[in-house]
Amino acid sequence: MELPPSPMSLNDIDQVLQIERLSFSIPWSRHAFVDELLRNEQARYVVVRDPNGVVLGYGGMWLILDEAHVTNVAVHPEYRRQGIARAIMKSLMETAVCLGATRMTLETRLSNLPAQELYRSLGFVAAGVRPGYYIDDHEDALVMWLEDMPGRLAMIEDEGNAAENE
Repeated sequence: MELPPSPMSLNDIDQVLQIERLSFSIPWSRHAFVDELLRNEQARYVVVRDPNGVVLGYGGMWLILDEAHVTNVAVHPEYRRQGIARAIMKSLMETAVCLGATRMTLETRLSNLPAQELYRSLGFVAAGVRPGYYIDDHEDALVMWLEDMPGRLAMIEDEGNAAENE
């Protein structure tokens, strides 16, 4: 599905909260998203909308010096495995590089194998485990890092161009 991510706005929050509740056992609150959009100067959030303006997925990150930390990525269950999360991640990576970041990190549940597969396809590698990271069930988090983000983005772009030319 080729729908480009665009910046999240306050008008998107109701739809984002619906996806958040469907995706996470401990969803962020409305206040958390409003605070990220209005008060956190290091935060960047994007959404993917269908042609009718319906939010299908979203993602966000914090920029800290030369690093970007992915805070969340979620896609409505009906639209998963269609390339939306990949488009969101690629958009976050491009924005981070434009703002001076060279590395990106994130945490994901050890049980979330589809997310790990996506992140590995983008060049992330497992770097460690945070025991008991998730407070609802104390599941461990897998910490993943992407080094040389500018170089990896160039490789992803080259792979996309090669696929289009086949």
